[in-house]
Amino acid sequence: MDNQRRMPGGFSAGELKKILMKFKRTFIALAGFSFVINMLMLVPSIYMLQIYDRVLTSRNKETLLVITLITLFMFVVLAAMEWVRSQIMIVAGNRMDEMLSGRAFAVAFENALKSGAGTASQVFQDVTAVRQFLTGHGLFAFLDAPWSPIYLIVIYLLHPALGILATCAAIVLIIFTFITEYVSRKPIEEANVNFRKATMFATTNFRNAEVIESMGMLENVRKQWLPKHLAFMKLQSVASERASGISAMTRFVRISAQSMVYAVGAYYVINMDLTAGSMIAGSILMGRALAPVEMITSSWKGFVSARNSYRKLGELFDAFPEAEEKMKLPRPDGTVVAKGVVASPPGANIQILKNIGFETKAGELVAVLGPSASGKSSLARVLVGIWRPVIGDVRLGGADVSKWDKGEMGKYIGYLPQDIELLEGTVAQNIARFGELDPDKIVAAAKMAGVHDMILALPDGYETYIGEGGTVLSGGQRQRIALARAVYDDPVLLVLDEPNSNLDEPGEQALVETLNRLKALKKTIFVITHRTPVLSVADKIMVLNNGTIQMYGPKQEIMDTVRNGMQARLQQTKPTAV
Repeated sequence: MDNQRRMPGGFSAGELKKILMKFKRTFIALAGFSFVINMLMLVPSIYMLQIYDRVLTSRNKETLLVITLITLFMFVVLAAMEWVRSQIMIVAGNRMDEMLSGRAFAVAFENALKSGAGTASQVFQDVTAVRQFLTGHGLFAFLDAPWSPIYLIVIYLLHPALGILATCAAIVLIIFTFITEYVSRKPIEEANVNFRKATMFATTNFRNAEVIESMGMLENVRKQWLPKHLAFMKLQSVASERASGISAMTRFVRISAQSMVYAVGAYYVINMDLTAGSMIAGSILMGRALAPVEMITSSWKGFVSARNSYRKLGELFDAFPEAEEKMKLPRPDGTVVAKGVVASPPGANIQILKNIGFETKAGELVAVLGPSASGKSSLARVLVGIWRPVIGDVRLGGADVSKWDKGEMGKYIGYLPQDIELLEGTVAQNIARFGELDPDKIVAAAKMAGVHDMILALPDGYETYIGEGGTVLSGGQRQRIALARAVYDDPVLLVLDEPNSNLDEPGEQALVETLNRLKALKKTIFVITHRTPVLSVADKIMVLNNGTIQMYGPKQEIMDTVRNGMQARLQQTKPTAV
């Protein structure tokens, strides 16, 4: 495998880390804002200290007015700093989403195409989890936590006994944080795995909703889905119960510690070792010192989720690195050459195609025949570059189709898969492959495929909206519109897998006429079929069996060979006269 498709030996999250490192200055700026904000959070305790120890003892109203105005000004600055910090987070979140989502979309597609695993929704959920944590309140807790020691130092300056009490409370809360990680990490990870299994099972089976409904299978399918869902709920409940119990103990420690400050403070006030203002200030400062630690504990579930999402995204980004920009190649001439092709389904070790080799000249129509499971559809996937050969290569106009930039090569290829896949959008958008809507090209493709009149008969013509899977159309209509999409924008190679499987007699005749028009334009065409009308326009015939080419050559030569073989077998089985 080349560099663009290498699988990582381990988790490095290289590309993802590089993307996030682009926000390094932003995070440094946020840390700076957090420092200033935490310094300003000392203002309430200083204000209370001045009120109790200076204003009440001196009964000076001017002092009260001055320190109150200064305090209010500092609160305005504090609010402004917090607002600016939030705005920075919002902008950073939008930029991060913009940078990650595009790659995530491409990676999710590559993952589905190459391995057939995973869903796009899960990848985007992982992106959202990482972005929300790094640009949300969970990060504030981690940014504020390093400043807790400053509050503790100030408390020690008020009185060592208060400092010792605050330090002990902080240590207990930190211990609870690690306990939360230990007891909830495994259940959360296993719950997420079961959630993905349950969701994927439901999504996959609901695509066959008509079959399930028609044969009364819903209850049976639900019974298969329910254990997966219940396993997720059970594990999530275990994690939540453990986390909520520790969270309750955390709140108890924090509230008790803040209350004990008054008890310890009152003791030293009675002994004339502490002022009442220092006692009040110590309580406020302890609240500020413990708040980030408690917030980390409460947001630990989000942190674990973001960490797991970061790991999965990193693995995907490394497994499917962004392709390097390649030099554009000239329009190919349509010659197709396959040499020693061995191909397997993505992620499998079973060889479907074995030592496939042939050459097709530009403008030839090849009919691909063979029994079921002989490798015909697999050959189609290799021809258009969906599957990369394990050994050998397929070249279009001399260039390896599996290494050619798909965005560039796609316009030269028309592909009609056996399972028709129309995308959600209008008929015109589907024919134009969701590119720029050029009416002349769209109508030309429709006329080439012989579906122009059929499309005009639809409720909104070319603007008819096709829902997911093209359910508003019949099977034959979907197949003919997909054919128009395949011939759109003058491709040089067309690979049509069972293009007449859903067609009636008029539709099949229209297909033959389309093939004749394409041949006149010197298009290279591979048609996989079980039905004979297509053979009338074929130049060559390829017969596949068990993943190998049994016969390949001019149509008449292959048909004569088959006819002679059949006659020979008939002669061998003819009864001998007595």
